[in-house]
This record gives sequence, structure tokens and C-alpha cells, in this order.
Amino acid sequence: MYLATQLVRGMGSFFKSCTCARQNRCAHPYSIRYRDASGRQREETGYTTQQTALDRLTKVYEEKRSTPRAQAELKRETGQQRFGNYASAWLARQRHYAPGSVRSVTQVLNSQILPVVESRRINTFTATVVDDFIMSMEERSVGLAAQQNAYDTLKKILLDARRRGGITEDPFEGVIPPEYVPRRITIPTLAEIHALKAASSDGLRLIIDLMAGCGLRNGEAYAANLERMVADDVYRVAEQIEGKTRKRAPLKHRKFGAFRETPMPLAVRESLLGYANAHGTDTDGYLLRTQRSAYWAHTTLDYQWGTARKRAGITRRLTAYSLRHFFASNCLAKGIPITDVAEWMGHRDINMTFKIYRHLMPASIGRAAKLLNEGL
Repeated sequence: MYLATQLVRGMGSFFKSCTCARQNRCAHPYSIRYRDASGRQREETGYTTQQTALDRLTKVYEEKRSTPRAQAELKRETGQQRFGNYASAWLARQRHYAPGSVRSVTQVLNSQILPVVESRRINTFTATVVDDFIMSMEERSVGLAAQQNAYDTLKKILLDARRRGGITEDPFEGVIPPEYVPRRITIPTLAEIHALKAASSDGLRLIIDLMAGCGLRNGEAYAANLERMVADDVYRVAEQIEGKTRKRAPLKHRKFGAFRETPMPLAVRESLLGYANAHGTDTDGYLLRTQRSAYWAHTTLDYQWGTARKRAGITRRLTAYSLRHFFASNCLAKGIPITDVAEWMGHRDINMTFKIYRHLMPASIGRAAKLLNEGL
């Protein structure tokens, strides 16, 4: 049994959970109990003295008193929302998301997250709940890549709820996220790239040059534009063409108006200018179009890529995205720092770049051992 010392109304109480006869002199730690700003009862332990427990309760009490009533009520309402309703409202607020990103997040929510936590109240999410969610995916044999996507999406939503006051403590503290190790990538050889270009249409040839030479994503290459050649050796990637709707969209992980710049080899520059001379541009400088649309789409690329592969006699499992892997491997083989490669490719998290391409850095560990030996 324990005796709780009740303080002024709304401040909470402190106590010891031990059964010692003289609790005020034993070495067991103090615990505190209080209600947070969202109205949820919380309990903390580990306070070595009565005074440290009181100090913590005082701090919490003052924070609650200094919070305006309307703000406290908003936090309480946020905390009481069901996850499914909050997730829908959160996604509607992501106005900077391209249509493709909205579809991807919706798919992750519907397939992985909502079946497990849709009805749970926001203010009940803790590290234990997040751990249980990860374990549920493991039990369902969800692939590691899908686990990582679901975890990242859940984290964005819950940290947004915490920022709005619906969750008091970080529900990801101490949680070990799913460790996604990408499958071994397939990198086309230079001979295969040349064979593909020889069997391609002029449009596909330009796509190949932009992706293999500048590291562009598919949709970014669809938006090929002479105005993006901001210098003789620099190409500015400022937008993409959404691969299903054929509409202009911001870059992945960025808002409209944001851009990145990538080195433009002479061969790519000549390819852009050559295509413009042969086929012209529209009034805004865009190069690639089809007979029925102002822009390319995934269906256009898939059809032309499959045809070119067949004509070139390539049987290896190569996709158009493999051209980005060629760009990365070409950079790293020439000793270009992986930090620069990550920036040019538009990776939001350099850790992903390391996971995918670390093994391509030319004998980095062996070279380091030799250099360290010279220093010894």
C-alpha cells in the first residue's frame, strides 16, 4: 500500500509505491500523479526526493494555468479524436502533396495503418502502442519497405497531433523503427544504355540521357525544358509531370517553386538541344509531348521502354528507374562525395542514399585502412 499526498486542487499528488514503515526515510523513489492539459491522467516515477517531485508537479500545474482556456479545450478536443478522423483531416491539410503522394499515403493508411489503429483515440498513443503496431505488421509478414512507409506515415500524423497538443509525450521515444534494407539494385551497363538508346525513339532517348546523366526521376524527366538549362553544365530540376494525371506538380518532398540543381554533362546538353532542334518546344519551353497529350506519362514510358528493351535484346530485369542507379554508381565511381549525390538525386534523407549505394563507393574501407596505416 501507499499513501498519496494530495495537493491543491488540480495540482496532483505525490507518493511512494513501497510498503516501508517510514516511507519518508526509505530510499525508494517518489511517484507523481496528475492530469495533463488534455485531461488525461498521467503517472511518473523516479523522483529521488519529495522536493523534486513537488517541483515537477508545480511546473506542470503552472503550464496548465498559463494555457488559455480556449487553447486547452482545443488540445483536449484534438486528443479525444479517433485516429481515422484525425488522419483524414491531416491529409487534407497537406496541400503541398502532389496527387501521386496523396494516393501513396491513402494506400498506406488503408492497407496498413487504419485496420490496426483507426478507432484509437489520439491521446492514448504511447511508445508501447507504436511498438505493438510494428509487431502487428511483422506478424502479418508485411514487407520491410511497406513497414517503413507505414511507420513514417504514422509518425508524421502523430507528431502533428503532438504539435497541436493532442499528445503530451513523444510516442516514438525509445521505439526502434522497422529497418528497411533495400533489395540489391540492378545497374545497367554503359553498353546496355547505348543499346537502349539505339533502339529508342527520340523522346525515350532524351529521357534516358536525363535520368542516367543527371539522375532525374521519371516524372522529372517528363518535364524536360530548355529553360532549366541555367548554365552550360547545370540543369535545374523545378517540377515534375505527375505520371498518371499528366499534370505539372511540385518535386517530391517539396513545394511549388522549390528546386534543386544537378550537374549537366555535355552529352545531356547536346541531347536537349538536339531534340529541341528536331522537334521544337511549346510556348513554355517544354520538350516532351505525345500526339494526344501535352506531356508524357507512365503509360508512355512503360510502352516505349518495353519496346526498346525487346529491340535491344536486353533480358536482364532493367526498369527506367535503373538509370538513376547508373547515375549514382557513375558519380561514386568517380569519387564524388555521397552527400553531393544525395542532394543531386533529391533524396530527403541521406541515410537512404547510404543504404542503397554505400557498397558502390570504391573500396572505401580498404582505402581507409591503407591511409590509416600510412599515418601509423
